[in-house]
Amino acid sequence: MEFETLCLHADGNKKDEWGSIATPVYQSATFVHKDFNEVSKYSYSRLSNPTRAHLENTVAALEGGAAAFAFSSGMAALSCVMKLFEAPAHIIASEDLYGGSLRLFRNVNAREGMSFDFIDTGDLKKVESLIRRETKAIYVETPSNPLMQVSDIAALAGIAKKHKLLLIVDNTFLTPYFQRPLALGADIVLHSGTKYLGGHNDTLAGFAVAKTEELAEKILYYAKTIGACLAPADCFLIERGIKTLPLRMDRINENAKQIAEMLRSCKAVSKVYYTGFPDHAGYAVSTKQATGFGGMISFEVKDKPLVEKILTCVKVFQYAESLGGVESLITYPVRQTHADVPEEERNRRGINDRFLRISVGIENIKDLIEDLRQAIDK
Repeated sequence: MEFETLCLHADGNKKDEWGSIATPVYQSATFVHKDFNEVSKYSYSRLSNPTRAHLENTVAALEGGAAAFAFSSGMAALSCVMKLFEAPAHIIASEDLYGGSLRLFRNVNAREGMSFDFIDTGDLKKVESLIRRETKAIYVETPSNPLMQVSDIAALAGIAKKHKLLLIVDNTFLTPYFQRPLALGADIVLHSGTKYLGGHNDTLAGFAVAKTEELAEKILYYAKTIGACLAPADCFLIERGIKTLPLRMDRINENAKQIAEMLRSCKAVSKVYYTGFPDHAGYAVSTKQATGFGGMISFEVKDKPLVEKILTCVKVFQYAESLGGVESLITYPVRQTHADVPEEERNRRGINDRFLRISVGIENIKDLIEDLRQAIDK
């Protein structure tokens, strides 16, 4: 099946004995066993649930993995995957990461005895130079949040395989529609399903997708033990969102290209971070490993007062923290997504008080461009 068809039919068409087209929401905590000698396929919803199983099978098919696991949030998915490691495990991670991931690594995992090196994972020589006996994994976001840095997944997979490490890739920004890390050699793919997979800003979800059955068994053990599984009603919403994923991503991708060009032409904007520019440092890698550039753009304005003006004056874009929905959002990372990152570190990386991030939605491109123009020039 082609990707667009998999989004609707990856787990087959028969959802229940009544022939329901939409996946039923099995809002039950527990299930009755058939008899003493025949245990039901489902017993308790923390372990497994028919609605969640259908969603997990769909996501696994889209990413080309052996199995997928649905969690109550992206951070729950990442927290579970990190249970695969124990002290004194060492992880090499992208320096530019979502602030919540940095908080988990530094304030939770590090206290448990793990250690981290945060670097530009696009620098392959640097990555390999940091590998030591305790190193167990390489963790990347590509493109990264919010500086849009690109890492070469296939090259990192080669390094990981050579040194018997796991390669973990957060694929939230591009989704399996534009990028499939497992096919490029990654071992585990993570998603904040809240974002593009769900696509409607109406529920939280997270996913971990394992490339092999062996890894899947390990993740399953921690998933069912920790118990941060996705509830049936939320599974229904995420699956419904996935049905239109290709349509939404195509529109978002096209809108983002035009908005990035418009921002680059603005005299009040000093820098635009967008992987679709041919002069972006990661453009060649992006075009090699992905089929689209996605809908995420960051930009820096020349004068700090303009930040408040933009956030106050936008009318179509909405000032909010998340991303990946049908509505276009604009975020101020120093106060929102990266507020927990020390100011000195933020400034060193370029996430300063003149830095904004936008998540492009599916609105008419004329309205989006006009909205940004009037907010910047008003």
